[in-house]
Amino acid sequence: MVALRERWNELLPGSTPLADELVARYVERTRRAYRDQYLDIVLTALDQLIQLSTDPTSVRLAAWFHRAVHEPGGGPAEDAESSARLAERTLPTYGVDPIRIAEVARLIRLTGELTTPPTDSYAPPRRDANGDVLLDAVNAVLAAAPVRYAAHASEVRRDAGDRATAVERRYDEVSHLLDGHLYRTQLARQRMGTAARANLEAELAGLDKELPAPWRGWQQAALAATSTFGAIAAALVSIAASGASWQVPTIEPEPGWPPVVLAAVAFFSAPLLFRSARSSSQRARLISGAVVAVAVTGLLVAWARVPVTNPAVGVGLRVPLMISALLLLLTAGTAALAASLLRTRTARFLPSRNLGQQLAWLAVPGVIALALLLIVQPLARGYVLSSNERVEGAREPAGERPQSALDGGVAWISRTLSGAGAEEAVGTKYGIAIPRQTGVVEMLDAATGELRWRYSRSDSDEKPDIVATDNGDYVLAEFADVGYVLLDADTGKRKAAWPGDTRQHSIQQADPLLTGEEVARGSDKLHGVDPDGTTRWTFEPGRCTDIGAVATTNTVVAFLGHNCGDEPDEMAGLDLVSGKKLWTKAPTDMFRRPIVVGGLVVVAEPGGDSDVPAALVGIEPRTGETKWRWPVPRDWSCRTLLNSAGRFLVVVDCPGSQPSRTIVTAIDAVTGQTAWQTTAPVSARARVTVTSDGRVVSLARGSDGCWANVISKTGFRQVRLPTAISCSRDAVAIGNLVLTSGPGSVIALR
Repeated sequence: MVALRERWNELLPGSTPLADELVARYVERTRRAYRDQYLDIVLTALDQLIQLSTDPTSVRLAAWFHRAVHEPGGGPAEDAESSARLAERTLPTYGVDPIRIAEVARLIRLTGELTTPPTDSYAPPRRDANGDVLLDAVNAVLAAAPVRYAAHASEVRRDAGDRATAVERRYDEVSHLLDGHLYRTQLARQRMGTAARANLEAELAGLDKELPAPWRGWQQAALAATSTFGAIAAALVSIAASGASWQVPTIEPEPGWPPVVLAAVAFFSAPLLFRSARSSSQRARLISGAVVAVAVTGLLVAWARVPVTNPAVGVGLRVPLMISALLLLLTAGTAALAASLLRTRTARFLPSRNLGQQLAWLAVPGVIALALLLIVQPLARGYVLSSNERVEGAREPAGERPQSALDGGVAWISRTLSGAGAEEAVGTKYGIAIPRQTGVVEMLDAATGELRWRYSRSDSDEKPDIVATDNGDYVLAEFADVGYVLLDADTGKRKAAWPGDTRQHSIQQADPLLTGEEVARGSDKLHGVDPDGTTRWTFEPGRCTDIGAVATTNTVVAFLGHNCGDEPDEMAGLDLVSGKKLWTKAPTDMFRRPIVVGGLVVVAEPGGDSDVPAALVGIEPRTGETKWRWPVPRDWSCRTLLNSAGRFLVVVDCPGSQPSRTIVTAIDAVTGQTAWQTTAPVSARARVTVTSDGRVVSLARGSDGCWANVISKTGFRQVRLPTAISCSRDAVAIGNLVLTSGPGSVIALR
């Protein structure tokens, strides 16, 4: 106290009562922090810095007053404001100039508003020499002797009240101080900076042990996990890339070492990046930076060597897989580098293990796995699909499909279509789709035979299998090694591509789309599928059950054959949209050859060992009710062909034991009654096609050329066809238009 009084007497002679009052405030018993020892440290530091100020007296007075008023638990701002008002109230009594009093009050208030400089270098637009000196002196307590600083820190925490709250608040305050420069003047930084930072770090380490830390450090753990598992994922994707081609078709043997080398680099990088992410050394940052450099270089090389696609050469799956692996490696290296830099500042205050870090290590591999499945794999597949496809042709409005009168003339002849014929033609709402050997689907105008559009793939040189779906709005094409591609029948543009696992499903019916899946031998599933391959529902009747199915516009009728035990075969009705079971029934014998006619499902009732059914049965699909039963004549002995022609079921067979004759019967699907029947001198072994108006057409070679046999309600007739038509290939009816094949062309009959 005596030393403090002497400092005051030198400052403002003749003001003993004021000195006594101020000293009494700093030593009063109710005060638990910022006592006389604290003031002595501030004044001692001020003596070393005072030469930097422009008004030493004002600075010293502000130092004496800045904590003169202090309430337990009070913050710097409240103390500074109350102390400034005390100075403004008392100093005039002792003859201090008003201008100096204003400066003293301003400086006191600074101690509550700005106690530490910003994190970047201190360079305010206007220098405040007095403020800088005072604030550096106030912060001189941070550089006190370790024992003295520990006592001061303990007093501050005790003064704050509740221990847990005080520790948390003090932890935040010390962390904030360490993020800054602590001192504003260069002289203070040189003399006190090192000691102050050591004291603060020691206090922060002690506070860290007292604080519960269930989540602290999860960011670094997540970065370390990302660096480790990212490198492992890069190695796995590289291994997958080694089994794929860089370009398709492969013109010359491709080097297999790039993905193997990348896999090895990624695999051995994983432990190195793990250690680097947990270290703050310069070596750790160099290792992480080297991995980043390798990944960036690899990306540039891979991008430069991407094959240029053309109709004969496409991009292989190795391209996106290698790029994905390099991106994963780049992510791993960047995460390790970020973790190392972050650890430099916070490592000493992180708990070794807690819940947040454990959850981060568990969550990151799951996130990476999901990213591989939901992002990398779809993007890689999408890149290959889009890079290797082309749509060509002028998209003129589709012409109306004509009707073949079958008078021996030709309506149109397509241009040359190598490896394609009429037997594979598919009718759509916008024309006639034709598959070709070179991985091509072409859409011909039904009115003229002109090309409307051509869809081709560079990564497939085999003929795709095509079907029309969604009422002829789309063409679903299966390309070898690619999968199912959904094409807009009007424009030829790809609308969707079925995922790889859907390719394991066999198409039970194309419109509406049903697929069957063999889970195990004799155990099947049935899927209701949208045109883009999305499964709406799955029907799984159980083990040892074969499934066959047909669908109407709103109902699926499934035929379930049980292969184990004595359980009888069943039929089941399912809602087409939801897959909900509507009904089940057990027929005496399993029906065969189901076909949809006029909204009913018509099935063949088995006739023992013969291929000729005993009867044809019309079933109402929503209820399973039998609407009618049409007995098949017992003398029919050939294959019994069932075809749909509008509301009629057209049945083709041979009467008696006369395979050289064909009998055609049209059955009204509504009533189950025979509408008409015609017998013709045509071999029952001839392949036939049925138009939508019920005409049965087949081709036959005569001694003088190719003839068309036409069996209809009005009788039988033969039509001589032009010489360009190949009789050895089947005719196909698309609606009422009959198509035949020529040498490398499709021919529509007039």
